[in-house]
Amino acid sequence: MPREQGRKLIAQNRKARYDFHIEDTFEAGLVLVGTEVKSLRAGRATLGDGFGEIHGGEAFLHGVHIPEYTQGTWTNHEPRRVRKLLLHRHEIDKIEAKVKERGFTLVPISLYFKDGRAKVEIGLARGKKTYDKRHALAARQAGREKDQALGRRLKGRE
Repeated sequence: MPREQGRKLIAQNRKARYDFHIEDTFEAGLVLVGTEVKSLRAGRATLGDGFGEIHGGEAFLHGVHIPEYTQGTWTNHEPRRVRKLLLHRHEIDKIEAKVKERGFTLVPISLYFKDGRAKVEIGLARGKKTYDKRHALAARQAGREKDQALGRRLKGRE
């Protein structure tokens, strides 16, 4: 049986880039049980409330919801359990040093399969203020209007 190739996206946290300035990103493996993997292969997960934490020299992921596997029996997993992240020691040390600084947090950005293994992209992030969010929305809207005007100009409608 051939192994899976490439990257298959399971879930994405779109609000992470809206609510936070992402300074740096890391790819981490996840320690999962069998029914969690089956549920992820069905494409079911929610990253919205998730956050990362460094405790005792190890990285953990809290608040990520992987629903119970429908065909699972008594061996089913807890949907919101704390999951260990698999990172290199130097990555954990770098993240821990930044998180101890004021204002940095660890947020999951996306959850995916890469060559058959479950991975999570975590971002070292600093929270945005409300005026930053309004400024980003205004800049995106201005860019959209500029592109529309340019398109109309090129088509000869103006």
